[in-house]
Amino acid sequence: MRDHGRMESRFLGIGELAGAPVPSVAVVVDVMRAYTVAAWAFARGAERIVLAGSLDEALALKARHPDWVALKDGPPAPGFDAVNSPGLLRSADLGGRTVVQKTTAGTVGALAVKDASLVLCAGFVVAEATARLLRARGCEDVTFVVTGEDGRADEDLACAQYIALRAADGGAETGPEEFLRRGGASRAACELTEGVRQGVHPDDVALCLEIDRFPFAMVAAREGSLMVLRPCAVPSPAGAAPA
Repeated sequence: MRDHGRMESRFLGIGELAGAPVPSVAVVVDVMRAYTVAAWAFARGAERIVLAGSLDEALALKARHPDWVALKDGPPAPGFDAVNSPGLLRSADLGGRTVVQKTTAGTVGALAVKDASLVLCAGFVVAEATARLLRARGCEDVTFVVTGEDGRADEDLACAQYIALRAADGGAETGPEEFLRRGGASRAACELTEGVRQGVHPDDVALCLEIDRFPFAMVAAREGSLMVLRPCAVPSPAGAAPA
């Protein structure tokens, strides 16, 4: 645990959550690519994102709600409308739609902390808004869930550490350059660039490393039996110039 100003932060992999107390505040980080994709979905007009626990659940939700947009990792598959790629999603028209998202790590991490009082989902594209929301809510004890590679994914850890520092110091001393460099040198970035993973657009890595592309944070909460992600507007600090 590290004390960032008045905010205590811990960084855990998904597997480590099982033996830990339920966090009060959790920030689930998946840079490449779940929560970059989620942010793009909201930017393209999606109303909400339902985080599915399995591919079967995603398909069942799609079957009950044919107008919902089902999205998964990897190559296109029957029953799914889209893949987990920001480059492929950025031109979609999702106005007013509900997206069902199931990914290997990002959605798993959010569901693992569904009992936390506040769950935020984040990547570099919403880093500053996420940090501002943590400050605005006066969060003093935050668990960052590093979703990739059993908690060792450096792009996710770098983003989590960056958000923690920005939340603590208000951005006065912390710039993104070194954290973005780590993201670009990560195993995930290399696999996406080299075509090891399927369902990839050539711009995916660059899109995942766009700092503060979007002005909103993303809050996940239970709605009935579902865990639902929605965008949350975060006011800019007083006196700040518009982006």
